[in-house]
Parts: sequence; structure tokens; C-alpha cells
Amino acid sequence: MLTILWIIVAILLFDLIIFVHEFGHFFTAKLSGIKVNEFALGMGPVIWSRQKGETKYSIRAFPIGGFCAMEGEDEDSDDKSAFSNKALWKRIIVVSAGAIMNVILGFLLMMIILLQQDMFASTTISKFQEGAISVEYGLQEGDKIKSIDGYRIITDRDLSFAFATADDNFLDMVVERNGEKVLLKDVKFDTEELQDGNKIIKWDFYVEPIQKNFFTLISKTTKDIVSTVKMAWASLVGLIRGKFGFNDVAGPVGAVSAIGEAAKAGMEINLIHAINNIIMMIVVITVNVGVVNLLPVPAFDGGRLVFLFIEGITGRRVPAKYEGLVHTIGFVLIMILMLVITFSDVLKLTTGKGLGG
Repeated sequence: MLTILWIIVAILLFDLIIFVHEFGHFFTAKLSGIKVNEFALGMGPVIWSRQKGETKYSIRAFPIGGFCAMEGEDEDSDDKSAFSNKALWKRIIVVSAGAIMNVILGFLLMMIILLQQDMFASTTISKFQEGAISVEYGLQEGDKIKSIDGYRIITDRDLSFAFATADDNFLDMVVERNGEKVLLKDVKFDTEELQDGNKIIKWDFYVEPIQKNFFTLISKTTKDIVSTVKMAWASLVGLIRGKFGFNDVAGPVGAVSAIGEAAKAGMEINLIHAINNIIMMIVVITVNVGVVNLLPVPAFDGGRLVFLFIEGITGRRVPAKYEGLVHTIGFVLIMILMLVITFSDVLKLTTGKGLGG
């Protein structure tokens, strides 16, 4: 029963991420005087709708997306309030607003998590654990870690990501020491084998704390969101380069499952821990949604921005029928990919293995 409850909560929270994204488009469209024909949460058949003014508000059967359908978005329109007839800068703001809202949501939720902490973690080594072997390879107390294997380190979250995704336990590190950058090649760390057979690199040092106040809270929240965006881009690049496999990709079903698992793991400690785990998962997912939507892919916001930038450079808009065709083809391909990923997610839940084996 509790598992079902967490699944329902996870679905609602996933829908919140989609709602925030589409509301960004909707809100800025209304402010720009653009006619919105329909604002929908979910995809597929309509299960509820209401017409208010020029806009139909609807909830659809499948909670895997949503949309803000604007007049003249993918076709020519004589309506002066059509998207296509508004100033270029207004259209760029409207298209970008969804991703921006996702990042803003992530910022606010990250702040909620950090507000509960007595102090924050830095990236400066304060001392080493007993028997630390990285000392023998050049690391020193007071070193501020700047990069690991070329991955720039801004926050302790970057440290965690860099250690978790390292190819082996010999890391190339750049540290700031006495105001100068020092390159340390092949710094060795111990590894630990998990129950599933995977190995993780063990930190053998502690970092200096950062005192919490209003200014450090804002700074830490901002940096943590930047780190989350960096991790999203790094994960996409890793996927393209083959560093991560198909099983590392999750769709809506996988996202809901991950939220539920985070909640259950947190409940082993207490309810507050479970809620914080959920919030952190939502931060990661909402930032990833924002980042992915800005990719220059047809039907994504980034794909639409490409056409707007072409218009800004050439002074002429690409004919709506051609742009609409590109986005339609892109949408169909994305839906096919989403179905494949969803099928893989279901396989992982039922058999423990996805399509990637």
C-alpha cells in the first residue's frame, strides 16, 4: 500500500515538473499578447477540459508530458495575436521560458534542502582519513580541488559526480595551492565493491565547512544548480560517446520509479529524509528536463530556437510549413524513442534488465 502511495506521489511530482515547464511558455505567451489555443497537462485522449476565454484547459489520459498550443506556432495565421506575428525577441523569450522555469523550480527546491543544513561543504581539503593513500600521490591539506580528469569542480556535488563517473581509481587532479594551480597526475584512491558487483572510488579526505548565512545560502544554491546543469550536459555527452549505456537512460516510468525508490530509501531513516530524497530527485529531473529541452533537436524548445536564430540572422522567417514539417517529424521520432525508453523502463522494473541488457 505504501509503495502504491509513493508511486502516486511520484507521478504527481513528475506532472508538476511538466506543468511548471509548460506554464513558463503559457505565462510568457499571455504576457506577450499571444493567443493560446490550449494548455494541456498529459498526452493522449482528453479526460477533462474547460474553455475559458480563448484558451481550452485540459487534462489528458497519459501523464507523460503536456503542451501549450499557441496560435500560429507551426502554421501561418492572419491573427495579429498569433505567435508567428509577434516580435522575434518575444518569441525567443516564450520558447526559452519553459526551460528557465524548470531551472527556477530546481533553484527553489535546492534552497529548501540547503536551508535544513547547519553548514555547507566546500571543495577544500581540511584533513585526511587515517591511512589515506592519496597523500602519497601529492594531495595536501588546504588544497582546493579545481578539476578531476578534466571535469571542472565548483561544488562538493561536482566532486561526487567526478568520483562516481571516473574511469578508474587513478585521477588527474588540478588543485589550487598557495594561490597557484598545481597539476597532480594519477592520484590513487582506494575502491570499494558494492553488493551488485560494481566498484566505487572511496574519498579518503574531509573538506572544510562553509558557514551558513543568507549570502552563502544564495551562493551555494546557485552553484549547486550550476553543478546540476553541468552534470546533465556531461551525462548527455557521456551517452553520445558511449560512456553510459542505454540502460542508464530513463523515461517517465523510470523517473517515477526512481522517485519512489528514493522515497522508500529515505523512509528507512525517517519521513523528513524521505521527503528530502524526493526533493533532490525532483531537482535533478527538473534541471535535466530544462537542459534536454534546449538541445537543438526538432520539436524541442532548442530546435525552435534554432529557427528563431536563423530568422534573426537572415532577417527572414523560414516558411511555417517547412518548419512545422521538421518539428512534426522530430515529434514522431521523439515519441518513438520515448516508447522504446518506456518499454525499457518497464522491463527494468519487471525483470531487472532493460533493452540494453
